[in-house]
Amino acid sequence: MTAARPAWLDRARDAILAADQGYFATFAPPPEGGQRSSVMILFGPSAGSAGGSGGTSVGGSAGSGEDVVLTERAHTLRTQPGDISFPGGKREPSDTSAAAAALRETQEEVGIDPATIDVVATLPDIYLSPRQFVVTPVLGWWREPGPLDAVDPVEVHRAVRAPLADLLDPAARFTVSHPSGYRGPGFEFDGLFVWGFTAGLLSAVLDFGGLTVPWDRSVERPLPDRYRPGGPQDALTKTATEGRA
Repeated sequence: MTAARPAWLDRARDAILAADQGYFATFAPPPEGGQRSSVMILFGPSAGSAGGSGGTSVGGSAGSGEDVVLTERAHTLRTQPGDISFPGGKREPSDTSAAAAALRETQEEVGIDPATIDVVATLPDIYLSPRQFVVTPVLGWWREPGPLDAVDPVEVHRAVRAPLADLLDPAARFTVSHPSGYRGPGFEFDGLFVWGFTAGLLSAVLDFGGLTVPWDRSVERPLPDRYRPGGPQDALTKTATEGRA
């Protein structure tokens, strides 16, 4: 069953693309660029609502509204093992666009048929300087939800459909602190700790869409030990810290 795209998603797209250039300038790629990659920020009708089925519904009973597809990276990966991320990866020569790369990676990682996804917008590039990656976020609507699974166990430990009602709950939100001085938005649900690049992008889309519920930004939580300096997330933290300096 096809689900109609919610108005807030179009509102988020329009607001992001119309935002003052300074909002994105902090993370804009340098002239020489870097290795190209894409991530899919994919929203869909929550499991149990019209068109929703399959996958893991995080945080309890299904209901109306929307959810977002997130992955827990395989714990055996050399970089960012166990991190929570959006589906995505590097752009291949066969990919005709950043959106095509995001759609392909989403299918390969979690088994979602690209034909069931509407590409809502290709958002401005973000540069991750330590690894010299130019990441293009792609905003998508999963109009015909189906099964969701960790198709590629080498890359993905599990895939979840996280209801926005859970993510927007003020009790699930906090400010993440890092010994390097980094501070940024964080979410925690179903035992998963979301921070850094993924949390920042998700928080921005929710803000631009007008969905954010006021939450106490003074509530500060340190990173788990695995993200401490020298850990797998250290390079990403340095990127965010440098960009905000």
